Amino acid sequence: MKTPVPDYLAHVLDQCHANTEGALADYIPELAAANPNRIALALSTIDGTIYSSGDDEVEFTIQSMSKPFAYALAIQEHGLAQVLEKVGVEPSGEAFNQISLEKERSIPKNPMINSGAITTHSLLPHKKTVSRAEHLRRFLSELCGRKLTFDEQVYQSELKAAFRNLSIGYMLRTVGVLEEDPEHIVHGYIQQCAIKVTVKDLARMGSVLANGGKDPVTGKCILDRQVCRQVLSVMMTCGMYDAAGDWLTTVGIPAKSGVAGGIIGVLPGQVGIAVFSPKLDSHGNSVRGVEIFERLSSDMGLHLMEGTPSAQTIIQSRREYDDGMVVYELRGVLQFTETEMFLRELQNEPVGKNKVVLDLTHLTLIHDVGARMLFEGVKRLQDDGHRVVVLDAESLLSEQQSKGHKRVIVQQHLHDYLK
Repeated sequence: MKTPVPDYLAHVLDQCHANTEGALADYIPELAAANPNRIALALSTIDGTIYSSGDDEVEFTIQSMSKPFAYALAIQEHGLAQVLEKVGVEPSGEAFNQISLEKERSIPKNPMINSGAITTHSLLPHKKTVSRAEHLRRFLSELCGRKLTFDEQVYQSELKAAFRNLSIGYMLRTVGVLEEDPEHIVHGYIQQCAIKVTVKDLARMGSVLANGGKDPVTGKCILDRQVCRQVLSVMMTCGMYDAAGDWLTTVGIPAKSGVAGGIIGVLPGQVGIAVFSPKLDSHGNSVRGVEIFERLSSDMGLHLMEGTPSAQTIIQSRREYDDGMVVYELRGVLQFTETEMFLRELQNEPVGKNKVVLDLTHLTLIHDVGARMLFEGVKRLQDDGHRVVVLDAESLLSEQQSKGHKRVIVQQHLHDYLK
């Protein structure tokens, strides 16, 4: 049985592809020449499984999506207290390139706007032979599990249009936030933004944050859990700039956007998500990317404030009988993450088994996307030749069953089926 997750992601892209609103980042010549039709989506679970669709192999520059990871590296290097002396955590409600500081302390309001990001860049580790941007490139490479590179053309293109960032740099030097040549720091920050990634890279990087700093593939602890909490908190309140309030209420996922058209989102304990489509709205966020995240949040129940408990282990037991019947007993809450894990387990059922029983008796809640994925999984098991029965003593599937899912046999109790 093949998992339905890739088909769902492809469906979301197909639904959002028709949206042609927005414009390319024309103030950066190389970004203005991007293909506006590109669209991609990737999702990584906290055990390292990556699903993707669309232009998922296309590289683009990370831009401001580097800011949360630079912030994490700075905290890891210096400690949170020292970083907070240079960069605050308050939402600015301003555009990403606004020239502004906190009134009382004369420091940038948060690390997601450019003034805060330039300051954060100055706090990155460096040596005479290894620049700050190179340190960050190596760090991001470790997070995504492959060697990333700089886009020299985009870097040079942005340098030629860096007047505003240079102005911010000189302002930061004037008030004493920067202690070095502002041009050197700004150039390094621009190079940091020119690191090339794919949506699969970003999803993998996001899964490390979702997993409390542990690489889901290697098991290595790359970041302290407290650092991840700090970074995700700031992403939630400041990551989408002056659209952060709308994002929090409609999507509800800690996220960061970039002017090349990418958005990375992280739901703690569940998934890392990344999208890419170059046309931007007035806030500098990908138009299609925002729409994709809105659909994912709604369909998959990913809004941070929904408050439904998550269970990492959805399968309570698997029992196999002499006649070839297999009974799966599920427990907890069936949301996207749990259903994906369960359907991945069902893929191991060999073709030829003719009885599969899914016992939902001990489930407390089934989210809409969990039900839809479960029905699709049952259909695919049936297509493989299995007879499938769903035990639904609490009638959790009754509403979805009435919507046309007639191929699923629903029983109330296991003993009725075993007769």
